[in-house]
Amino acid sequence: MNTQLSVDLNADLGEGFGAYTYGADPELLPLVTSANIACGCHAGDPGIMRRAAALARRHGVCIGAHPGYPDRAGFGRRYMELSAQEVIDGLLFQIGALDGICRAEGTRVSYVKPHGALYNAAVRNEALAAAIAGAVRAYSPALYLLCPAGSAMAQAAHAEGLPVAQEFFADRGYQDDGTLVPRKCPDAVISDPEAVCRRVVRAVRDGTVETVSGRCIPVRFESVCLHGDTPAAAALARRIRDSLLEASIALAPFAGGDAHAL
Repeated sequence: MNTQLSVDLNADLGEGFGAYTYGADPELLPLVTSANIACGCHAGDPGIMRRAAALARRHGVCIGAHPGYPDRAGFGRRYMELSAQEVIDGLLFQIGALDGICRAEGTRVSYVKPHGALYNAAVRNEALAAAIAGAVRAYSPALYLLCPAGSAMAQAAHAEGLPVAQEFFADRGYQDDGTLVPRKCPDAVISDPEAVCRRVVRAVRDGTVETVSGRCIPVRFESVCLHGDTPAAAALARRIRDSLLEASIALAPFAGGDAHAL
């Protein structure tokens, strides 16, 4: 029996708009196994979504919908007070738009990962998490929900009978309770590439991460999130990918499909 460790690598992509580019999609897509593609509300537009979907299909990368608040000016990073029905309607609109484009390109949406403030708020907000899980199930109960372990989103997804994948953030600081250090704090982002690679390999192998206070806490996940909007994102993604393979950790999409199975 093959007991080799494996993990998925995901990144947020397709986040430009019109003539404005954002991130490094062509460089990142050959390196990841899952792509979270913006669906036109916090970022993205029909042309960018189509090009990202086509690139993902070309590289055998699994595609996830990355819906956010309708807040293009704030890049979806500002909390919005929406009713449960507004959240459900907004997610169905965004997932359906991307899935239609994917199907036209010969591929499909396999999972959903909320973006920005929507994601962060649903970690603890049970009503919001329930609305998100309800929207995903209404679209397709076969879609995975990608979210943090132990979050309200994960619990809501289980309650709806959805498949769940949990993620680990490669370059983000963790607090003792397992949540991320807020971006406004100095320890929020880890900038040393070697430190990032070491902690990712350790997290996959040992299931632990060192918090900003120096404690060692357990982490459970199937996917590692690589931020595509940081400087030299593609170079860091390459180093993380190489470090995993050198540690005999295979790369494979958590949602299956024909993505890299190395």
